[in-house]
Amino acid sequence: MSVPQVICFLNSIIFAMSKAMEPKFFVFLLLVSSSSLFNLALGAQPYQGKWKLLKRSIGVSAMHMALLPNERIVTFDRTDFGPSNITLPQGKCIKDLQSSHCYAHSVEFDPATRTVRPLTILSDTWCSSGALSHDGTLVQSGGYRLGEKVVRYFRPCMDCDWEEDENGLLSPRWYASNQVLPDGKIIVVGGRYQFTYEFIPKASSSDQRLYQLPFLKETRYSPLVPNNLYPFLHLSTDGNLFVFANDRGILLDYVNNKVIRSYPVMPGGVFRNYPSTGSSVLLPLKLFSTDNDNNTRTPDAEVLICGGTPPDSNMKANVGIFVPASKSCGRLIITAASPKWEMEEMPINRVMGDMIMLPTGDVLIINGAAKGTAGWGVAREPVLNPVLYYPDTPNSDKNTRFEVLSPSMIPRLYHSTAHLLSDGRVLVGGSNPNINYNFSALYPTELSLEAFYPPYLSLTKPRPSIIAVKPGLKLGYKQKVSLEFTLKGIVNQADVFVTMVAPSFTTHSIAMNQRLLVLAFNDGVKKTPSGNYLVEGYAPETAALAPPGYYQLFLVHEAIPSKGTWVDIKQY
Repeated sequence: MSVPQVICFLNSIIFAMSKAMEPKFFVFLLLVSSSSLFNLALGAQPYQGKWKLLKRSIGVSAMHMALLPNERIVTFDRTDFGPSNITLPQGKCIKDLQSSHCYAHSVEFDPATRTVRPLTILSDTWCSSGALSHDGTLVQSGGYRLGEKVVRYFRPCMDCDWEEDENGLLSPRWYASNQVLPDGKIIVVGGRYQFTYEFIPKASSSDQRLYQLPFLKETRYSPLVPNNLYPFLHLSTDGNLFVFANDRGILLDYVNNKVIRSYPVMPGGVFRNYPSTGSSVLLPLKLFSTDNDNNTRTPDAEVLICGGTPPDSNMKANVGIFVPASKSCGRLIITAASPKWEMEEMPINRVMGDMIMLPTGDVLIINGAAKGTAGWGVAREPVLNPVLYYPDTPNSDKNTRFEVLSPSMIPRLYHSTAHLLSDGRVLVGGSNPNINYNFSALYPTELSLEAFYPPYLSLTKPRPSIIAVKPGLKLGYKQKVSLEFTLKGIVNQADVFVTMVAPSFTTHSIAMNQRLLVLAFNDGVKKTPSGNYLVEGYAPETAALAPPGYYQLFLVHEAIPSKGTWVDIKQY
């Protein structure tokens, strides 16, 4: 049966079902079905990967998400959403001058047991930013109104709750972006009508000032419209900061407040930042030893940016005209002598897609819509199929770096999130394109969490398992490291490598601080006396390559990753 015939057949089924259904449910089915038909039209091949619903409701919509080193997910939406679907325990009800209530807007989720613990968050976290500090504490900054200058801390322990510093920021930060730096500080860049950056926590005199960044003002579509929000930040291998807004980027020496490099405009006339909302990743940093003294060449840093919309799409969507999102992606080697964008196209138009680095070094593009933009009710045609991007595949007419994967049944639009788990799954949650919690809207508020199983979890090949990291889980820069692992079957010596993944803070299609390094491991795989296997190599050389803090360590064999082991790297 051809694709048009399949679509015709499914349409007849939908029409017949409409006669026997409640109108609201039928509208929802029709929306999902039209997205599925759109996805089906891409091709009739069987898709890889699978989905599993983990929790029908966690009580809040997962607008912001972070994974802590204790394997717990902390997620939250905004405190002015109205009543959530989960309450705080007695004694923790929130009281202020205007009201008193017991509704939680933040929870801790345990993926292993699927249990939920409500958390107390006082200030408004709507459209805020965050990062994990070097000690594993989630440092979370900014938000809306009374939350716009707040810095919040959540430590990974059994009974910990949010702690808040009401004056943690110098400037209001709503829709800002964060990045961990080589010295362990966190830079906070931008925000609505904020063309500056600053550092948190405030530990020194240099942290007590604002630094001007005119680039953020120059890259707006209109002086009246703050439409380059949540700028993309990536720490380059020389320790400077790549900042991208809408269609261009700079390299910022944030210490001396100096732009040291301006990059070419990304071709295509597409904007990439909120509300045009594409997504961005720093592609894997490959650390290769060049001699026995662990002198390594500094790897190139290459950025990938995908999706977005034409600059005027949000204004059109606000009056009911939903412009197709872009298919385009661009790669730029930001450390090259003469950087030039390499452009390519995704198989599906996408805005509000999340880009998640998998342990294999491949990129998962997930969530989003095919038309419209980010914002309240201004997107249409949910994109249910994730796409896998293989960065090392040659790009040509005969080859594509993209693979379309199995679709979800749950639309994930504005205010949805995704995050890599240590077991290799990707946690997906959120979606609320409504001003409040609304379960009867065109696209209802979504309180569920589901897991996507990438193709490498299909179990067609044996999965390696790390059983020991020596000298231990605390690593120093340049330190010699060995991994002992087990594997059923024969080890393919030519296809074993080790990756180190920095956990991100994800919101609004941006995974702040996301970073993956391929470690320098030499001399192949050895057999141990106990019958296990051993690889030996080195930790990253500098904090510019791997800022201090916690990372997930994976061993990958024939494109199948082990479960991640948490390691902590710093200067000893």
